[in-house]
Amino acid sequence: MAQTTDPTRPSVPSDATDTKLKRAIGPGLLLLFIVGDVLGTGIYALTGKVAEEVGGMVWVPFLVAFAVATLTACSYLELVTKYPKAAGAALYTQKAFGIHFVTFLVAFAVMSSGLTSSATAARAFAENFSTGFAFEFGPVAVTIIGLAFIGAIALINLRGVSESVLLNAVFTCIELTGLIIIIGIGVMVFGEGEADIGKAFEFESSDGIFWPVIAGTTLAFFAMVGFEDSVNMAEETKRPARTFPKVLFAGLAIAALLYLIVSIVAISIVPVEDLAEGDTPLLKVVETGAPAFPPWVFGLITMIAVGNSALINLLMASRLVYGMSEEGVLPRVLGRINRARKTPVTAILFTSLLAAGLVTFVGAVPELGGTTALLLLAVFTVVNVAVLVLRRDKVEHEHFKSPTAVSVAGALSCAFLVGPWTGRDPSQYTIAAVLIGIGVALWLVTRLWMRRSE
Repeated sequence: MAQTTDPTRPSVPSDATDTKLKRAIGPGLLLLFIVGDVLGTGIYALTGKVAEEVGGMVWVPFLVAFAVATLTACSYLELVTKYPKAAGAALYTQKAFGIHFVTFLVAFAVMSSGLTSSATAARAFAENFSTGFAFEFGPVAVTIIGLAFIGAIALINLRGVSESVLLNAVFTCIELTGLIIIIGIGVMVFGEGEADIGKAFEFESSDGIFWPVIAGTTLAFFAMVGFEDSVNMAEETKRPARTFPKVLFAGLAIAALLYLIVSIVAISIVPVEDLAEGDTPLLKVVETGAPAFPPWVFGLITMIAVGNSALINLLMASRLVYGMSEEGVLPRVLGRINRARKTPVTAILFTSLLAAGLVTFVGAVPELGGTTALLLLAVFTVVNVAVLVLRRDKVEHEHFKSPTAVSVAGALSCAFLVGPWTGRDPSQYTIAAVLIGIGVALWLVTRLWMRRSE
């Protein structure tokens, strides 16, 4: 995995690319952006659901998901350092295949994944608010809290990217504190001899080990996504060609290590059936391992952690919509910039409204999280193929290069995890099909809009 350049052309820095957006993200903020996105809702809300699939060996699906994510991250690194623009996977698809309809569907799938992820976080936020503060909220109240939460995130994004990424940095530090608390409780309970690490190596399924692990991986993959959000911030990152490779690998490694440690601690302290019940698994670890610890404190930390996921995903979705508007795939109105704040105002409002619709009309956390993973696995398959197709396109500056075998393995593994043979909940295909159907309708409207504007 080396840097490569075309020797027949002069080398120029990739950040010479023109952009209307403000370059405000350095290596430190980018690292916190990636770690915060990967660590948010997945580990705080879905650890128990993964344990439900495989029993005590909850860490195995997380490890498999990390391996698959790393393969695809290599392809993303080559493309983002080669084309440091905001549109991400959709831009790469357009450059590789040049088919407007395919590009639009990829863009819409990525945007939808960001929105389903944000909706997942919004509902998890409301559930943790209810549990952590001992309120008995019904479904309607949970939905109202989720909608208010989406509105607050939209206002933060409208304020500006500097404010958003700085808030992300603060939130990431808080969610890391929550994981340190879990690890500290684990050390204390293990030291007192009241935890059973042997549970982490117990497999509870009569169907063999392979397919249950695959079923767990399809959900655990939601926990490992987030790195792809960062490529949509390329136009707002300082020196992206040099910054992205080392920061992305570091972020994934930190997240994977924390996932493994926390999942082993959780399953060693809380029985599988209790961990799998509800959307607050780590709060149960605190209540069991440190009953004197105020539950509202950890509930607040969990709310901030899942809030961070929503902040980042809505930030990503709005930048993707903005980028595709700039490329002419979406109507120009969605690319309008607030001149004072230099933020894509119409894109932020558009994506926030769609996220609010998902919070209102779509199901609970596992369904939304699984749909996020399903959509992104399909997109990752396309990206891994696109990076190979675009090897014929030479650029004037140095960039990262993924080994061909790695990108091929990434494409095959992601395509495999999309299939129904993985044991994925059928409702996830239904939600994805509805979203893609909306995408097809919007594509037709967009084509008519553009023809009338010509």
